Amino acid sequence: MSSSRTTRLAITLPASGGEQVPAILQLPAASRPVPAVLLLHGFSSRKEQMADSIGRALLAKSVGSLAIDLPLHGSRQSAVEGLSLQNPLALVQKWRLAVHEANAALAYLAERPTVDASRLAIGGYSLGAFLATTVAEGNGLVRAVALAAGGDLPAQTPFATLVRSVADPIRAVRAFNGRPLLMLNGRFDQTVRPEQAKALFAAAGEPKELRWYDGGHWPPQSAIDSVAAWLAERLTAPSAHSRLA
Repeated sequence: MSSSRTTRLAITLPASGGEQVPAILQLPAASRPVPAVLLLHGFSSRKEQMADSIGRALLAKSVGSLAIDLPLHGSRQSAVEGLSLQNPLALVQKWRLAVHEANAALAYLAERPTVDASRLAIGGYSLGAFLATTVAEGNGLVRAVALAAGGDLPAQTPFATLVRSVADPIRAVRAFNGRPLLMLNGRFDQTVRPEQAKALFAAAGEPKELRWYDGGHWPPQSAIDSVAAWLAERLTAPSAHSRLA
């Protein structure tokens, strides 16, 4: 869908092994390159959930977004449930594929002439928040990080040593090196519990902010809108590049 004000495109990005990564690109109308955010969805979800919630909120703030389907999710859906219990090494392989694809998606945004490569951010929800933390650790294109329902690994994580060897949120967040971090968490979340959020927040350096909403795992739209406003403020201010470089 496109109009005189905005553009929404269903696209595919190349991935490893000949796969294609379905994505939704949303861009505001502008006379110059715009800031943009890579959006990563949660477990058993899909790109549309991110594009239609925070993606639209960002668009209203004149910020573009790219939401992708992670491996085994959305239109790539397969037997995602139980994968970690059946074969943890296969899960590690899919995780590494997801990290590779998220980095490739950031590179895609940076290469688009309508996007300002100096003003890119990453936002993730739940599983996507864990992934966003890992990607931001090693990707210099990321200027700001917003995590919804994110945190450290649960205390009783199966195969914890293996998991932390490939995806340790505490190690990752310590490597942000002054890039702004916003965390949004539910006070009554039973999936990513408050103690997990507090542990990750404590490990992060400044600048950082932790916001709470009175709810469970999925935040209300008002909280989502506040995250979009936070991202827009950090990516659209005239001094954003000099401040975050």
